[in-house]
Amino acid sequence: MEQKDVQELLLTILEELTGTDEVREDLDMNLFEEGLLDSLGTVQLLVEIDGQCGVTVPVSEFNREEWATPRKIIEQVVAMKS
Repeated sequence: MEQKDVQELLLTILEELTGTDEVREDLDMNLFEEGLLDSLGTVQLLVEIDGQCGVTVPVSEFNREEWATPRKIIEQVVAMKS
């Protein structure tokens, strides 16, 4: 799966979880500060990333700062797939 495909898949997941397409328009939007992602949403995100991308991120290793924006989420998953 290419980075472009991973990005599209992750943006679709984020769009479904947050209920807004703003995640596509502003890749640097802080999802937590905007109230679009909370602890339950984070768990759902990690489950979706595991199921659809094959990347397992233990909740215990999840750093909110490193996963705060769509861009950071994409970078994290791409790096873990490499």
